[in-house]
Amino acid sequence: MASRPGILTDWPWKPLGSFKHVILVPWVVQNIYSFMVKDEKDLSSFLLFPILLWRALHSQLWISLSRYRTAKGNNRIIDKGIEFDQVDRESSWDDQILFNGILMYVVSQTIPGASHLPMWRLDGVILTALIHMGPVEFLYYWLHRLLHHHYLYSRYHSHHHSSIVTEPITSVIHPFAEHISYFTLFAIPLITTVTTGTASAASLAGYLTYIDFMNNMGHCNFELIPKWLFTISPPLKYLMYTPSFHSLHHTQFRTNYSLFMPIYDYIYGTMDTSSDTLYENSLRRPEEAPDVVHLTHLTTPDSIYHLRLGLAHMASTPQKIEMTWTIPKYNVQYNLQWQKVSINALIEEAVLEAEEKGVKVLSLGLLNQASASRLNCNTFWENKIIVVGEDLNRYGELYVQKYPRLKTKVVDGSSLAVAAVLNSIPKSATQVLHRGNISKVASAAVLNLCQRGIQVAVPSEDEYKKLKKSFGIRSDRNNLILSKSYSIKTWLVGDGLKEEDQKKAAEGTLFIPFSQFPPKKLRRDCFYHSIPAMAAPASLENVDSCENWLPRRVMSAWRVAGIVHALEGWDEHESGYTMSDIGRVWQASIQHGFKPLAVATHSKF
Repeated sequence: MASRPGILTDWPWKPLGSFKHVILVPWVVQNIYSFMVKDEKDLSSFLLFPILLWRALHSQLWISLSRYRTAKGNNRIIDKGIEFDQVDRESSWDDQILFNGILMYVVSQTIPGASHLPMWRLDGVILTALIHMGPVEFLYYWLHRLLHHHYLYSRYHSHHHSSIVTEPITSVIHPFAEHISYFTLFAIPLITTVTTGTASAASLAGYLTYIDFMNNMGHCNFELIPKWLFTISPPLKYLMYTPSFHSLHHTQFRTNYSLFMPIYDYIYGTMDTSSDTLYENSLRRPEEAPDVVHLTHLTTPDSIYHLRLGLAHMASTPQKIEMTWTIPKYNVQYNLQWQKVSINALIEEAVLEAEEKGVKVLSLGLLNQASASRLNCNTFWENKIIVVGEDLNRYGELYVQKYPRLKTKVVDGSSLAVAAVLNSIPKSATQVLHRGNISKVASAAVLNLCQRGIQVAVPSEDEYKKLKKSFGIRSDRNNLILSKSYSIKTWLVGDGLKEEDQKKAAEGTLFIPFSQFPPKKLRRDCFYHSIPAMAAPASLENVDSCENWLPRRVMSAWRVAGIVHALEGWDEHESGYTMSDIGRVWQASIQHGFKPLAVATHSKF
């Protein structure tokens, strides 16, 4: 929002929210009806909706490319990330497509010569290019300078400049009134070709694509225009801007006003003197190797849209998937025995790539650790668990054993997950009920609770025997009891928790998950804690997507563990059934600014 919003700031359909796209339905239906039923074969008007879809797809491709290249670091322009407020502010980037679409439908039906256009006319394409290079670029330059006058800037244009670090869609984030002026400006070539009888579907689609392409490119936070292009044709530097050129406008504000052609900045003396230097420095910037990689995977078919490289707004809301590196396998495939070799091969490839890039730590998330539902025959002592019959990669141990000289530390994050679970237990609790599949985290959490003198009740005799056996001859095993009572108010739950178990819980029961998948919330009279997770410190930048189903700026303990491992420089793997010191890992996380999540007993689901 502008610092002092003026009239016509909001879009007219803002109250419709996510249903705003219905405003196009009457126009599209009428257009299809005329073409298919009334036999009014106006192909140029019929193509208006496909053109709008292409514009949306075109912008999405730029979003994905920009985020991918910015993450890699090579040719990056500004060393600063975006935050959730920018993601929210720019989530309405398709408003201008809806606005332009309605106006194009209106024009095609009201202005003589705007319908039944031919597919191609060379004279119309040339005329469109000439008018853009002359009047449009010139008028835009002075309109832009006018928008930087303090009166208009505070009421309108400051909204656009709220994004210092730009993304492609930043280019179209303006108040409604500003978009009216832009449409009027860009309509000059189109209306001229219509009135002169030289318009064509190609000139319309081509001009819109050109505007979108240059707009999106200029707002990328990486430089992609090669230097040889200007070497071959030196005058081109006056006719085509670069992302670094426009980036200076967002950091310096009073320079580089031009639309797509810098010539007017040269003519009127508003060219930023550092434009060439920033351009060359950005081109020379090498790709950066991350210190930490968190390796996870897709969960459901629609989760691919929730990747940071996918739909930006969807990735910024809870119950979505965000990841650094992704194994292209869904959770159902992890339960198929014939998929194990393929999955292990993909994870091994990621480990070796991390080693080649000099990554310090690779942490394993979700099912890339192991299939917890297949754990059996546990033996636990001190900080080690031996599990016979485990498949997949045994919490990363497979790769550590295969490559004993591996410099990249493989961290499954179990120690911090256990610490997060233990610190979620109410201080007043004297009894805890365990329900769910036994895993590395579950076994360690139960053992530590018993060591604290807290009784852990297990309703399942099979699970009780496995946990009892894992304790060996320790005296702590006396705090582990077999009990069918469901009256205990604190539950440790994991994968395998059944609906009928939740129904047996007493009112006010607190469910604390120890797995990476949250339980299904069935009880409105009970409380559900988060999965093992911690809030990121305020100093952690470039957090613009949610992780899994967690709230904003909250990360799973498994992911935090990898970051802390790298920050501390620990020269050890946390893989297989070896676990790092739980207290040490917890304290290190707190010292680096990560914060535990409050127990959710203040409100009901």
